Amino acid sequence: MRFLLFCLIIAMVSVSGCASWSTDYETPQVNITSFSLAPETKGITPRFIIGLQVINPNRTALALQGMSYSIEVENHRILSGATADLPRVPGYGMADFTIEASPDLLGSVRLINRLLTNQTQSLNYTFKAKLDVGRLLPYLNIEENGRFSLMKPAKK
Repeated sequence: MRFLLFCLIIAMVSVSGCASWSTDYETPQVNITSFSLAPETKGITPRFIIGLQVINPNRTALALQGMSYSIEVENHRILSGATADLPRVPGYGMADFTIEASPDLLGSVRLINRLLTNQTQSLNYTFKAKLDVGRLLPYLNIEENGRFSLMKPAKK
């Protein structure tokens, strides 16, 4: 009976300790810093290189284990990928790195079809990332939304 009571107390202290630890935790920010076609592609499918910057607003470092990601334009997934080759992001710091993405043929065809049937001056995009930060924390889901114009800027 004492052993069961001891285990229950240890479990309660552990849970309360984790709960108090995670209340100050802020979600890291992911910024897209560059986007280009990979110079060398393997096979017939083009690959894209996406520059990312992860900003860690927390005091503890992020030891990123892996990441899956996708880019959607007008709710059509056009690029996606995953990597386990990620840097350690220091506490109150940032890290810059690149990832590779492959096109989604069907999503791209649907987007092109939509662009051909509708006159659109701008497009909405969404970058979604799922970061694995280790066993103690759940996956971090990050989503960045924006809009880009298809029109040429006016000359001054």
